[in-house]
Parts: sequence; structure tokens; C-alpha cells
Amino acid sequence: MTLLMIMVITSVTVNTKAQKVKKTETITIQTSSECGMCKAAIEKAMAYEKGVISSELTVETGKISVKYKIAKTTPEKIRKAISDIGYDADDIKANKRAYNNLPNCCQKGGMDH
Repeated sequence: MTLLMIMVITSVTVNTKAQKVKKTETITIQTSSECGMCKAAIEKAMAYEKGVISSELTVETGKISVKYKIAKTTPEKIRKAISDIGYDADDIKANKRAYNNLPNCCQKGGMDH
């Protein structure tokens, strides 16, 4: 009987570990970033965003990869945080006031001037 109990407990423990819940996710967001200053500003904002583990923006494409804890934040909150500092984030437009406060080089087409 004791051997049977040990086998059942071991089986339950193994099955529980096999069904481990995913705790993090990585998303890619298209931003309206233009330059290295944009990269620094967006990555800094992500560093202070609750639940964000890491972020990396590629200036050439304007895409940011964000790794986050799914229990702490959502893609929508991350997009809103990017918008709140003045940049478009996928289909979320930049906060107008924040956008107007960006340096000229960080505004859309700013690197073309």
C-alpha cells in the first residue's frame, strides 16, 4: 500500500511540473521612432514599466521587442506606455502633447530635415 502511495505522489509531482504555466511573453511593437534618442527614451520608459523584464528597439526598423511578465502587464499597457511618451505603438497613436514635446529629430520625418 505504501509503495502504491509513493508511486501516485511521484506521478502527480511529475505531471504538475510538466504542465508548468508560461510566465513571460515577448511581443514586437512597431513604433514611430526615428533615431538613437528615440531608442534611449523608449527603452528607458520600458525599464520603468511594471512587469517589463527587458526591451530592445532597433532604430532601422522602428520595432521594439519587449519581454514581460504576463501576470504584471499586457501588450495594451505596454503600447499605451509608448504612446504616453510621444511615439506611435502599432495602431495606438502617440499622445499629442508628449509628441509635441519630443525633439525635432524624434518627430515623424525628423531625421529627413
